[in-house]
Amino acid sequence: MRQVRGGRGWGCGCLGCGGGTLLVLALLGGLAWFFVIQPARNFLAGLQMPTQTQTQGQPQGTAGQSGGAAQGAGTAAGAPLTRAEVQQFVRVRREVRQALGTSFTGVQQVWTDIQNGQNPNLLQMMAVLRDAGASVGAARQAQAAALAKESMSAGRYAQVRAAVNRALGLPTVDFAQAAQALQNGQLPDLNSTVQAGGGPDRALVQPFQRELEATAALGLLGL
Repeated sequence: MRQVRGGRGWGCGCLGCGGGTLLVLALLGGLAWFFVIQPARNFLAGLQMPTQTQTQGQPQGTAGQSGGAAQGAGTAAGAPLTRAEVQQFVRVRREVRQALGTSFTGVQQVWTDIQNGQNPNLLQMMAVLRDAGASVGAARQAQAAALAKESMSAGRYAQVRAAVNRALGLPTVDFAQAAQALQNGQLPDLNSTVQAGGGPDRALVQPFQRELEATAALGLLGL
C-alpha cells in the first residue's frame, strides 16, 4: 500500500494554500501606506491648509484676500514680468525660507543633485516629503501672509516663479505634483527639465540672482 504524503507546498500554511502570498501582499500594502501614501497625504494636507490668514475679527468679506489673493492683484495671466514683481517674489521667498526652518537643508541637498543633472528617485522624494511634512504648513502660511502683504495673487506668484526659473535656467521638478500623483495611485514623473537661461527677463532677475538661486529649492515643494 502506497503511503500518501501530507506535506504542504509553497504558499500553504495556517492560512491555507495562497494564504502566505496574501499575507505578503497585505504587508507590502501596509508598508506602501505608511511610507509612501501617508507621507504624501500629510505633505499635501500641510500644503493646502494656509488659506486662513485673516486676523480675528476681520470681516468675512475680506477673507478672499488671504493666501495672496488680494483684490488689488489683478495682473492678467501671461502679463510681462516686472522688476517690482521680482522684488515682491524675493521678499515672499525670504519669509517662506525662514518658516521652513531646518527642513530646508534636506530639500537643498536634493535640489543640488538635480542641478548637477541627477533625476531624483522615489526614495529621495519621500525622504523630503517626510522631513518637510511637519513644517510645510507653516511655510505655506508664511507664504500666504507675505503674498497678502505684497498684494500678489497665488496664481501670479506661480507665473513669476516660472519666469524667474526660465530666466535663470533652473531645472523644473515639483514634488507637490508628484505627491498628488502618488495620492491618486499614479507613479509620479520625477524627470527634471533644465531650461535654457536668458531671455527678456534675465536683466530683471540678475540683480537678485544670488538670493533667487539660494531659495530656488523651495520650488521643489511647490512654494
